[in-house]
Amino acid sequence: MSAYPGPPWCIGVVVPARDEADTIGKCIDSILAAAACANPEALWIVIVADSCKDDTADIARRTLAGRGEVVECQAGSAGAARRLGVAVILQHFPGVVPERLWLANTDADSMVTRDWLKVHLQFADQGIAGVAGIVHLDPKSDAVAREVHHATYFTHADGTHDHVHGANMAVRADAYLDVGGWSGGALGEDHCLWDRLRRCGWPLSSPAHSVVITSSRRDGRAEGGFATTLKRKIEAQRVSS
Repeated sequence: MSAYPGPPWCIGVVVPARDEADTIGKCIDSILAAAACANPEALWIVIVADSCKDDTADIARRTLAGRGEVVECQAGSAGAARRLGVAVILQHFPGVVPERLWLANTDADSMVTRDWLKVHLQFADQGIAGVAGIVHLDPKSDAVAREVHHATYFTHADGTHDHVHGANMAVRADAYLDVGGWSGGALGEDHCLWDRLRRCGWPLSSPAHSVVITSSRRDGRAEGGFATTLKRKIEAQRVSS
């Protein structure tokens, strides 16, 4: 696949957050570290503080220090929050053609690796319109969670995988707009968007070397999300043992 022609990339990063005061600062710090590969003027981080009752928004503003913005809302779901975040990014880059705007997503209880955006943009430069990476559990997670995750989370020998996580997913803005963007549903917004991109024929990649470190908590903010999946796997392991 030939390189995608055009000017340098502009990058928007969306992070939905609901009562994530304990983790949002570290999340933003990790994004800023990963953004060292980008022109600061071409980066905008949007934290969508959805129905927060703690200090998430204040901590996020202090940590961003002008390199993004916090949107406080009552979206009620990760999908609706991500959709709002992307709308803010599109407004922030009004003169940028969608073909040169990269929309990256992670979660507020996660930390991206230093090469996170670099890996994404390597695929974007090859004409890939969407990237879905994998998640690793925080090394400080309890042993049971790490053991179960390792035993049940599969990648292929060719370096690809079948997982889709909102915590590690990005899409080019023209592809995003073409398929209608994030759904507002409370569950499975990541799979929904990825499936629409695939059905519409946009070139996608699922590299296992695109990694985000995420929490092993079982009391996730969205029922049916990664925390719920991990909890079910751990309970199933206990029943079978």
